[in-house]
Order: sequence, then structure tokens, then C-alpha cells
Amino acid sequence: MHFFSDNATPVCPEAMAAIAAADRADHGYDGDGWSARLNGAFSDLFGTEAVALWIATGTAANSIALACLCPPYGGVICHEEAHIVVDECGAPGFYTHGASLMALPGAGAKLSPDAVTERLKAIRPDVHQVPAKAISITQATEYGLAYRPDEVAALGDLAREHGLGFHMDGARFANAVAHLGCHPGDVTWRAGVDILSFGCVKNGGMIGEALVFFGDRAEARAAEAARWRKRAGHLFSKGRYLAAQLLAMVEGDLWLRNARAANAAAQALAEGAAGRLLHTVEANELFLCLSEAERARLRAQGFDFYDWGADAARIVTNWSQDAASVRPLADALRALQG
Repeated sequence: MHFFSDNATPVCPEAMAAIAAADRADHGYDGDGWSARLNGAFSDLFGTEAVALWIATGTAANSIALACLCPPYGGVICHEEAHIVVDECGAPGFYTHGASLMALPGAGAKLSPDAVTERLKAIRPDVHQVPAKAISITQATEYGLAYRPDEVAALGDLAREHGLGFHMDGARFANAVAHLGCHPGDVTWRAGVDILSFGCVKNGGMIGEALVFFGDRAEARAAEAARWRKRAGHLFSKGRYLAAQLLAMVEGDLWLRNARAANAAAQALAEGAAGRLLHTVEANELFLCLSEAERARLRAQGFDFYDWGADAARIVTNWSQDAASVRPLADALRALQG
């Protein structure tokens, strides 16, 4: 019973079938028929004109997005536990050629408008300090919490007021939307998001993510991102295999079906872990208070997961699970209460 990460899961059958269907001669790089359909597919999904590029990895997607929004002398306001801060080995700084990450605290790894406002007030408008040029948030957050449409919009309003770009790391975007039950546009372009890193691999894909650009600068930013992609060595010569997976995800609502399954599995585990939750479960991650002995007891029964500090654990469910399939762990968690 694997609960380490949704990165470690098998590829979902529809994505694998899409790869197989694309296994025939076509144009190289992103000139193929599958890549050409991405703009239309994502425009339909979000209910607005959008430009979409396939990108090799989530780290590259986030970093290239920030390079399109922030110059080398600028700063990106983000949460201190954001993936771009603690898990990407300095890639945002590498791709932006030196931009600073202005990391702020916040409950549940959420940025608050008040915290962002105070940080902006503290920056002097002279050449001696780094000016903020972008805001980046994670949906769902690093603790599995979903930003509601009004929360995203409040940050979007701040971004517009101060002339900042607005990026969303959506590695688990599908899980957040599945939890919220809203239209995907409500937590992106309608709320002021300029660029979304749309997750695929954690949600059943084999390889590749999407960068989705919104607004009147979408085409220009996408063209810049395409050059960053090439310069970084991430322009796959057979990009149709990445595009085919993304199309399979969004054209048939597979992205939501998979996310709902993972979320349902997480909710089933949350019910079994009553009183141990460190954060509300709103996506497919659980953070539990578990002693060393309790973690050892669970592992002895065949369950794997990451420790999260001295007396806590992180458990991640995935698209291939559901409430029924995770019942053994839910029961094991209940048994710890005795």
C-alpha cells in the first residue's frame, strides 16, 4: 500500500492509450497535430482564449513561468514553504537569471493579502532594493489546502493594483478544483491569474505538464516561454507524446475524474484518522500526528509514507485509489486509537 507520493503511481490507461495513438509519423517538436490542438482544448476547458505549451517537468513549468513574469533584478512574492522555495534546487533563480524569492509565512502554506500588502509596503521605490514583480501561489497548497475563488481573486486584485504578474503552481490543480466544485476559470483567469502550471503527472500522466497563459499578453508570454523551453533543452523532438497525454486529460474530463478518485480516497483516510489531522483535508494529502511507534506499527503492516518532522507523517493518495481501496489503511489508523 503505497502512500509516498502521487509521483510514484502508474500511468492511467487513458493516458497510455493516448501515447500509443500518437505513435505514428508526424511533424517534430511542437509542430504536430496533437500540439496544435492544445490551445483549443485548454480554451474550451477554461472558458476563455488561452495559449498552452507542453513542458517536460513541473519544476521547469514553474521556473519558465516566473522567467516570463519577473526580470533578473525583480522579486517573486510566495509562501516560505512553496515548492519553488524548498523543493526546486534554486531553479526559479536559475531560469530568471537571479530573481529573488520573497518568501512569506502563512497558515496552511497560504499567502494572505494582508501579508503581501505589508511586504509590498516595506519595499522602497529606489534602485537599492529588489522590487516585487510577481506573485506565485500553489493550488492546492503544500499542505493540501485549496484556495477558494475569492481568495485567489483578492491576490489577483493586489497583483493588478501593483502591476505584478500572477502565477499559479497547479501541480495538484485538479484536486483543488475537484474539492471546490467550481469552474476552473473561477480560480484562474477570472481571479487574475496570468500563467498556470497545469499538473498532469501527479494526476495519472507519464511525463509532461502544461503551461497555460491567459489574458491579453498570453501569446507574447507563450512565445517567450517557448524560447525558454528550447534554451533549457526541454523542447522534445517528439512532443506529440506529451501533447497527447494532456489532450486525453482535458478533452474527456479525465483530469477531474482522476482527481475526484484521489480526493475520495483521502477523505476515507481522514475519517479513519479522526483527531490526528494537522490540516483540513481538501485535496489528496493528509498530514497526521503520529508517534514514532505508531509509524513503525503502520509500516510493519505494509503501509509506506513519508515522515513529516518528529511526530508527524504525510500520506498522499492518487488517481488509482478510491475509498474502498484505502480501507485497510483507514482501519489501521482507527486501530491506533485503541
